[in-house]
Amino acid sequence: MRTAIIMGSTSDLEKVEPAVKILKDYGVTVDVRCLSAHRAHAGLSAFLEEANQNGTEVIIAAAGMAAALPGVVASQTVLPVIGVPLSGSVLDGMDALMSIVQMPPGIPVATVAINGSKNAAYLALQIMANSNPSLKEKLLADRVQMEEAAMKANADVISKFNE
Repeated sequence: MRTAIIMGSTSDLEKVEPAVKILKDYGVTVDVRCLSAHRAHAGLSAFLEEANQNGTEVIIAAAGMAAALPGVVASQTVLPVIGVPLSGSVLDGMDALMSIVQMPPGIPVATVAINGSKNAAYLALQIMANSNPSLKEKLLADRVQMEEAAMKANADVISKFNE
């Protein structure tokens, strides 16, 4: 299992690190790059050629402001691309969100919440789980644990306020 995470600037690293951790915790190989769609387009294209050939299954692209990166990535591959809009401008990420979700027909980018790299990682895992039964089982087991934790929190609230 292999994914790529591309960010447009090193200032985005802190916001994508949670995704790297989640993917690695699930045993996924993660190729992380900082390749701006505007300032490093030749390097980005070269990396995408490599990703198209090396077994990469999903690409996560994180960008703020104009947020062209996810769309440029999607234009150069048929691999699933997940866009992560990042905050940091006066519009607090809404500009990036609107840029990423407004892709032309035929060049889709799945989009998660502003600064939502964790959900980008989980979505990438779910995509890969379609062809990996052991990954699917691990995700299902983790969902059971999430439900148990939520029900325990509910029981704690009940016991604190209703007795």
